[in-house]
Amino acid sequence: MQLSDLKNAGRTPSLPLTVSLADAAGSADLQLLTLLRVLPGQRYVGAGVWRGRPVLAKLLVGSKAARHFQRELEGVKLLAAQGMTTPLLLADGLRDGEGGWLLFEFLEDAESLGDAWAMVEALPALADEQAAVLAEALDAIGRLHGKGLWQEDLHLDNLLRHGGQLYLIDGAGIRAETAGQPLSRQKVLENLGVFFAQLPKSLEPFTEELLVYYLLSNSEHALPLEALQKQIDKVRSWRLKDYLIKVGRECTLFAVQRGAFGLRAIRREEEPAMLPVLEQVDTLLEQGHLYKTGGAASVGRVQADGRTLLVKRYNIKGFAHWLKRFWRPSRAWHSWREGNRLAFLGIATPKPLAVLEKRFLWLRGRAYLVTEFLPGPDIIERFAPYVDNGQAPEAELQALDQLFARLIAERISHGDFKGHNLFWQNDRWALIDLDSMCQHGSIGSFAPAYARDRARFMRNWPETSALYQVIDQRLPKTASSPE
Repeated sequence: MQLSDLKNAGRTPSLPLTVSLADAAGSADLQLLTLLRVLPGQRYVGAGVWRGRPVLAKLLVGSKAARHFQRELEGVKLLAAQGMTTPLLLADGLRDGEGGWLLFEFLEDAESLGDAWAMVEALPALADEQAAVLAEALDAIGRLHGKGLWQEDLHLDNLLRHGGQLYLIDGAGIRAETAGQPLSRQKVLENLGVFFAQLPKSLEPFTEELLVYYLLSNSEHALPLEALQKQIDKVRSWRLKDYLIKVGRECTLFAVQRGAFGLRAIRREEEPAMLPVLEQVDTLLEQGHLYKTGGAASVGRVQADGRTLLVKRYNIKGFAHWLKRFWRPSRAWHSWREGNRLAFLGIATPKPLAVLEKRFLWLRGRAYLVTEFLPGPDIIERFAPYVDNGQAPEAELQALDQLFARLIAERISHGDFKGHNLFWQNDRWALIDLDSMCQHGSIGSFAPAYARDRARFMRNWPETSALYQVIDQRLPKTASSPE
């Protein structure tokens, strides 16, 4: 096919794919074998074979192809000119009406630092294995900044281990202040803010310690921790807002369809598994184990293709109830959004998999939420043996402390903090039933909501019990500003 044909290839073109390209040495076909990243109608990145050698191909099509091509090419040249380790550019080209292409040497068996981090992320905060990955990244970032460059899209997947070296990739995000001269302090703080904002919140107490790894390769500026933290907070806030927009639109992470007769959103990697579930969701719910039925919601554990899921159906009880619900986002949609919010923030909750709103000419009716199923006990069951003696396991009490600390730091109220909505799973307390959850914009609105949450949570046990006294002493009495 011609390069321009990729504009209409969609998200999953059939592979292998042969694309005709031409450079100064003449025409040659690229055989594309796998796709690593796709932005439909604009960008196709994958591994293939060109003139008998393996390559990493970036193919750019559509109306923005020329601009994206120039940005990528300029970034690659900046990295090479400043002596940064980056994959060798073998060929490139841009044709009007066709698109652009860049072919790089293929780094066989390369491992991204993102993959390396995924292997150690579950370890205790800043375990040696985690520190090793982050030290490697910060050393590379320091060297990049020392050359007057920065990576706008700075994350661990843009750093590749190969042959004992660390390669910088994705030239499209490379920018220069004054190439060859160290980056200004403000640019350093801004770019490091992007990097640290993507790390788990649990690592925030170790920012100063981690910063040492950066300073070992670039000590041009003193970097005040307070100024860096402001940048981190700014980027974190922006990233959360951007992510919450993505949960409701078609993108790389989510498959979303909106129309007059329905709204459907699915995590992209779950789409093949969730489509059959949503098609027969009522039947699965009827055949499953029902925890709650009738009224405003039906909740059940269902089996789908050998997998256990939780389905929550939000019912319309009658015409009067419909009049209250049809004009505003469903409770299923609210729970979908808030579940994704918690997951993004690293606060444990069942993974939201899919949401479905049934509509008639845009007017909302029944709605469904599908999440992972948590088999673990809720906190009422888990702490039942300790009500009288108060000797609950310290690890579980600490996990409770940490959950409340995170909720306060993020100004999140649950809205129905009964014990049956808190499950013990993978050594953490996970929140469920997020219909009324809210992240507050100010301490003024959060403080009374926190007080209500805490009061409801404490009512899970008799006030005279030993367990009540233990938990009451540990949990913050009032919400304090995260500043």
